[in-house]
This record gives sequence, structure tokens and C-alpha cells, in this order.
Amino acid sequence: MKITVLSVGKIKEKFFIDAINEYKKRLSKFCTIIEEIVQDERADENFSDKEIEQVKFLEGQKILKKIKDSSFAIVLCIEGNQLSSTELADKISNLALNGSSDICFVIGGSNGLSDEVIKRADMKLSFSKMTFPHQLFKVILFEQIYRAFKINANESYHK
Repeated sequence: MKITVLSVGKIKEKFFIDAINEYKKRLSKFCTIIEEIVQDERADENFSDKEIEQVKFLEGQKILKKIKDSSFAIVLCIEGNQLSSTELADKISNLALNGSSDICFVIGGSNGLSDEVIKRADMKLSFSKMTFPHQLFKVILFEQIYRAFKINANESYHK
């Protein structure tokens, strides 16, 4: 199975990078794990709604170029369905059993995802109604993917 985590913008904080690298190392036992990053667009705090939509559109075009037609795209957005860790593990397992062995998780930029990216999604997933810093959320996503593989392998980790 191949898992891609596609996100907007680079992470600068070493502790977040270290955490992501640790989960990537752990995940390599279970799958091919790829981290893809697209450059974020400049968006000032005083941008109008129209300018923000343009930023999301430009970032979205970059994201769409990276998602393969054969990938099962799971976009992370607040309006998505919330799953427990075991439900996410079941989803990943069922995708593999049904021939979808290429999953792409998509994290948008600080302004969210464009309508085009959301329309491309095979699934919309929300971890919470709360807002998280994108850097921290990326760590949480890697951890939850790792937890899902541990659950599916019946290995101790999940409690």
C-alpha cells in the first residue's frame, strides 16, 4: 500500500519535522509513505474574500497536479465526516481489500481548500470541529495513519 500525505506549505519548526520523520520511519514497516509539499501562496491578513478565494484556487491547482487519477483522495476539511481511530483503520483496510492501494491524504493551506480540490475528493474527513495549526495537524495525521496500521496488524499501541 502507498500512502501520500500532500500538504500546502513547509514546516519550519524542527520538533514538528522530527515528529513527522519518526512516524514516517515507523510507517515504513507497513507501507510506502510519501510526504508531498506544495508551495503556499502569499495571503496577507487584510486580503479580501475574493483575494483569499484566488489564493485557495492557486494552491488547489498545485494540489490537483499532485493527486494521481488512480489515488483515493481523502481531503481533510472541517465539513468532513469524523471517524474514530478504529473506523479510520477499517477504512484503510477496506480500501486495500477493494483494490485502492494508493491513498492520498490532502491538507490545505491556512485558508482551506479550493472547491476544485474538495470536488476531487473521494472522501472528506474531519478530525474535529476545532481549528489546529497546520504543522501540528500534520503530525496528528501521521500519528493516526500509524495508529490505523497498528490496529490493522493487531499490534499493541492503540488503547
